[in-house]
Amino acid sequence: MMNTLLSVEHLTMRFSGLIAIDDVSFRAQPQQITAIIGPNGAGKTTLFNCLTGFYSPTAGQLKLCYEEKSFLLERLRGFEITRDARVVRTFQNIRLFPAMSVLENLIVAQHNQLMRASGFTFKGLFGFRSYQQAERAALDLACYWLERIDLLNYADTPAGSLPYGAQRKLEIARAMCTCPKLLCLDEPAAGLNPSESLALSELLLFIKQQHDVGILLIEHDMQVVMDISDHIIVLDYGRKIAQGTPAEIRVNPVVIAAYLGEEVVGGQA
Repeated sequence: MMNTLLSVEHLTMRFSGLIAIDDVSFRAQPQQITAIIGPNGAGKTTLFNCLTGFYSPTAGQLKLCYEEKSFLLERLRGFEITRDARVVRTFQNIRLFPAMSVLENLIVAQHNQLMRASGFTFKGLFGFRSYQQAERAALDLACYWLERIDLLNYADTPAGSLPYGAQRKLEIARAMCTCPKLLCLDEPAAGLNPSESLALSELLLFIKQQHDVGILLIEHDMQVVMDISDHIIVLDYGRKIAQGTPAEIRVNPVVIAAYLGEEVVGGQA
């Protein structure tokens, strides 16, 4: 039986009189893609903000478990959630360092690992072998992901000059350079054309199949969601109204009425 990676229990987030998340519970498994869908304003990004320390939930428990470790995310600060619990996210808007090279964007993502290896700069300043080894490992990991996203030949190119779709993939590669256990992607297919969306889907399936990572995916592109998700959570007005496999969600009358429309055959919804 597969162990649960993330357990969300009775999560509630209030902003004065507004209830953005209303008693939401679900589980996500390692090496699976769990999609979170729903209309704009349903509470999807608010849920991510609670998971990653941008908001402190009003109530509920966010428990992450792997390798005999467990973390209550609601008790951790944002940097601890990333550094210690290894939960990493991307945002709806691209947040690369545009003036830095493609390679540098992936190296800087490994800042925590390099700082620990350097003894917080001492070993780095004096050229200790352990730090040199850590630098080589960081470069190898960056090149591995550049090869996976077909950007190895653009390693020295400023990230901001890449096409939009390539920047999206670079953001995901940068997140993977932190070696996450839970990867939270907020609308990664937004603005992509069909061929770019297909390349994104292939990348996410590769991550799921070849790396010990669970993926939480907020997405409006129903073709992407239905093609690659193992499990789907549907939110509406902050409440969970349904969950299930893509096949189950596609024909769920409550979901159709609230979000998908009369017929879902792929594409945007």
